[in-house]
Amino acid sequence: MRIIVCFCLLVMAGCQPEQEKEVKPRVRGWNILTNIRSEGVEIIKAAKEYDINHLQISHHIIMDLKDARDTARASLANDLTGLAHQEGIPEVLVWDHALYRLDYYPGKFRTGSDSLLNLDNPSFWEWFREDYRQMMALLPDIDGLVLTFIETGARAESQFSAKLKTPAEKLAMVINNVAEVVIGELSKKMIIRTFAYNDSEYRNIADCIDLLAWDEIVLMMKETPHDFFLTHPNNPLAGKFDRPALIEFDLGNEFNGQSIVANTWPEYVINRWLDLSEKLNVIGYVGRVDRFKTTRIIDKPSEILAQALYLAGEGINDPEEVYNAFIIREYGEKALPHVKAAFRSSFDIITSSLYTLGLNTVNHSELNFDYRSIYTRHVSGRWLDPPEVFVDHDVNRRFHYWKDVVNHLAPARHKEQTGMNRQELETVLDSGWIHPEELMNMEYLGYIVTEKDYGVRVAAEALDHITQVEKWVSEEKYTSLYNTFYRTWMVSRGRRAMAKAYYGYRIYARGERFRSPALARVINEGIEEAEEVAYWIELNEGVFPEGQWRLQKDASTIRYYIRKMTEEGWKEYGGTVFKRN
Repeated sequence: MRIIVCFCLLVMAGCQPEQEKEVKPRVRGWNILTNIRSEGVEIIKAAKEYDINHLQISHHIIMDLKDARDTARASLANDLTGLAHQEGIPEVLVWDHALYRLDYYPGKFRTGSDSLLNLDNPSFWEWFREDYRQMMALLPDIDGLVLTFIETGARAESQFSAKLKTPAEKLAMVINNVAEVVIGELSKKMIIRTFAYNDSEYRNIADCIDLLAWDEIVLMMKETPHDFFLTHPNNPLAGKFDRPALIEFDLGNEFNGQSIVANTWPEYVINRWLDLSEKLNVIGYVGRVDRFKTTRIIDKPSEILAQALYLAGEGINDPEEVYNAFIIREYGEKALPHVKAAFRSSFDIITSSLYTLGLNTVNHSELNFDYRSIYTRHVSGRWLDPPEVFVDHDVNRRFHYWKDVVNHLAPARHKEQTGMNRQELETVLDSGWIHPEELMNMEYLGYIVTEKDYGVRVAAEALDHITQVEKWVSEEKYTSLYNTFYRTWMVSRGRRAMAKAYYGYRIYARGERFRSPALARVINEGIEEAEEVAYWIELNEGVFPEGQWRLQKDASTIRYYIRKMTEEGWKEYGGTVFKRN
């Protein structure tokens, strides 16, 4: 497997703990996001095989504790909680975010011209705690709460207080009041989720944790800083706080294909866990096992990620053992060589198809090269020093994330020096690494096309491996395998096609002196192949698994991009119309 990032993702360095850690993680958890009951049931029934002793219920079931006031959501949460307990999972927790939107709270607790919550009003906190008592009573059998206190509806640090002088004090006040009910009164467990988008938010979190009044509160932090990108380093805060911590893994691959395409990279999971589990205070893991609707990893090729995390926790860290155990169990020993070859290639396919020169060029896996966050918030260079990426994938070149990749691939409007960019990219802007003008050119289009060609070729080779095992695998298992890798190949073709057309069009729109027969040929090739992929998606509508990403939306995006480029003129790029051959 080739590695796309310049830092050594698979051999992470880290401080050794000062005390011996248990070999087996104390907490071995999964998290169910989908509200389709049958999906949740299958996940829970599979949990025993992976020795799961902790289950979280979130997102489309209970994302905020107030969701329990919805009868249908509470009924599903209670149903799954009961089933989990029956299946031997001792801990079931639901998610929450605090504070909620401002309009959730009675007006009598608001103050000032901005109508902010008055955190100095004791009556507000009495009302707040009583609200939690009532909501918790709607889910009587849950064992605790997972509280996100960052990036919530009404950000606690933005509310009014004359007494609480810092953002950390305001955040701690919220957490401590929730804990007074959950831990102090109900004797249930409480976990707080920590993540941030910038250094100042991380400082607030660190200071807040020092102010917590309840030693029983456990931390949970993502495997990576900010969000789940394959090119991000491990979370540098893991194990840094003197409090038990869980590591949150995204086995459901929110940004990387959501099991709709091949997500079969045990090496990645194993090596994340090998480093993070060695951090002092880390007591276990929680793996997301779906990304909504019908994207559960159970009974799909991507279930190998659950196997990898479980076996790594058991001290089995050789990817070969994981590949062999999972593939033989699911598909038989005769299929092992071909299925393993296909599985091994998935990391390279996804990092050259859903990623572009080290950027995750999607919107939660969905096709969208024009999405602002690709070029700002989601750039792995924010967390790397130096901010560099080595791109293999037949490109074989080291790039500076900002001066090279973002500067050329980002539209001018996404490189502006004000607003959210100033807030999120202050160091980048002050260093003069990006310039708010269109810089897309033939050199970088060449790198992009080379990488996308590589992804399509490797996806085709993986699909060919899968076709070799039909005679040895049950019809049901083979159909799942084949469809997964066929979709992977078609998605890689769609991403290549639209990369050619979109980035090529951006050069074309710079003016006559940038236009050439070679550029026109690339754009035309991209449009033609994109239309073929869109037609295939439309022809098979209703067949694909669905999550937050729907393949049908990719077809719509392809049609939209082509219309903007060839008929209407894309106004953000000067209204230029590309004349097709």
